[in-house]
Amino acid sequence: MKRIDAMIPSIKRNVVVSAIMDTGAPGLTIAETRGRGSGRRPMVSAARASVRYIAEYNRTDLITVIIDESKVQAILNAIMNAAHTGKPGDGKIFISTIEEIYDVATKSKSM
Repeated sequence: MKRIDAMIPSIKRNVVVSAIMDTGAPGLTIAETRGRGSGRRPMVSAARASVRYIAEYNRTDLITVIIDESKVQAILNAIMNAAHTGKPGDGKIFISTIEEIYDVATKSKSM
């Protein structure tokens, strides 16, 4: 089993989730996060729009998918195609190996 973590701009969430689910992924987890990397940070209005400043962090989402190794390339391609703009800040994808999975409800090992 593999774990795919995709850190993408929040604005791309819906299109990336749809692309992942279209590959046949059984499910995913989304965590709303904030980060700071090479992407441009947005201008933010505060206090009834009387003051504008550059946000300290970008809004990002961390999308996690646990999947069989045979589907990794399909999901990787789906994320890349859905999130790609060619500009800094498109995101990062991390792939790692899952050694064991336990179901809390049944207290049993899933793999």
